[in-house]
Amino acid sequence: MIKVVKFGGSSVANSKQFRKVKKIIKADPDRKFIVSSACGKESGEDYKVTDLLYLTDAHVRYGVSYEPVFKLIEDKYYSIRDSLKLKTDLETEFKTIRAAMARGVSQDYLVSRGEYLTSRLLAEYLDADFVDAADVISFRYDGSIDMERTQALINEKCTGTRKVVIPGFYGSLPNGVIRLMSRGGSDITGSVIANCVDADVYENWTDVSGFLVADPRIIKNPRQIPRITYNELREMSYMGANVLHDDAVFPVRSKNIPINIRNTNDPDNPGTMIMNDCSEMDAIEPPTSVTGITGRKNFTVITVVKSHASAEVGFLRKLLAVFEDYHVSIESVPVTVDTFSIIVKTEAVEQCLYEIIARIRKEFEPDDLRLEDHMAMLAVVGRGMKAVPGASGRFLSEFGRNSINIKVINQSADELSVVVGVENRDFEKAIRCIYDKFVAEGK
Repeated sequence: MIKVVKFGGSSVANSKQFRKVKKIIKADPDRKFIVSSACGKESGEDYKVTDLLYLTDAHVRYGVSYEPVFKLIEDKYYSIRDSLKLKTDLETEFKTIRAAMARGVSQDYLVSRGEYLTSRLLAEYLDADFVDAADVISFRYDGSIDMERTQALINEKCTGTRKVVIPGFYGSLPNGVIRLMSRGGSDITGSVIANCVDADVYENWTDVSGFLVADPRIIKNPRQIPRITYNELREMSYMGANVLHDDAVFPVRSKNIPINIRNTNDPDNPGTMIMNDCSEMDAIEPPTSVTGITGRKNFTVITVVKSHASAEVGFLRKLLAVFEDYHVSIESVPVTVDTFSIIVKTEAVEQCLYEIIARIRKEFEPDDLRLEDHMAMLAVVGRGMKAVPGASGRFLSEFGRNSINIKVINQSADELSVVVGVENRDFEKAIRCIYDKFVAEGK
């Protein structure tokens, strides 16, 4: 069996966390490929190394002394090295970075040093080989990852039976220049490597024990989700449940490699297993109707009413094109016979809302045009809903029983999710009433 394991910033924040990582790696010889983020926060008052590196870059570019900020980074790595009695030559590494800054180094190179240095220390501590991500993660010039070349490079560089530590978050362009991923990109690195080595499982170690049914800031001690499909994960992540980088799903999903979200601080917890198909396990232990409840606040609804519009070919396309012209992404489009509601993030239209409304009035001459903001979108997600007749009706009844006014409702044809729009002020209340009735009571 081959396991790719990725450790997030909280898992490698200090020497104490390094020791936990070592125990996890030693506990399972199948954990051969190890991906590391940069050191995260040790406490609420601490700073992530990546944030400090971005700040250092800003100081360099504006001609302000970066020494106080850069010293925090140096002290962090020296502390880990000395506490664990490692021999990595950090002095030379920092000298090289400083020389690069003096030459006008790129931001991508500088920020990538967080993962690079953390992985150098971790490789020595685990008695593993260090393989630079720049040597195996290959980007095309358009920013996409060249999977074919990346696989060839991994096969070339990661040979033998020894464990391998690879920094996350970055790779290199064809000309050798360092290229960063988006924040949280170490998740993607682990997923790409899992794809290339045909891993049996991709373990993503962080500071939470998998996915929870609901936000613990709203529900006290919510239940943990033991298993979830990739489709459910996409629904929940899009609506605000952020444990894993969205783009980390695709490389492993294409090869049906499950992702196991685990907690470095609670390694015995099995966490959440994410897979393409849960039917085999569901046959043994049927899923509840609700897998997760999530959502976000602050949406705006623009409702256009025009008689016979539904019979006009291309009406909706032309209406949506107005938003496209202003580079505004559409969240949802509930439609009735002659009524079209366009739901967008409020922040996305703050600078252009009245221009959009003016264009709609001029180009479509609607019978009515209504604007409503301060709306929240809440998603009830669950592959088990299709086995429960009238599930969406039961949800709506529960909202009514709790005096929560439903502004919008949208259900996917596969019955995987029900999305409802409520007022911002009812958002937390709506989540609680669904959780209490359908999760806590198990109905």
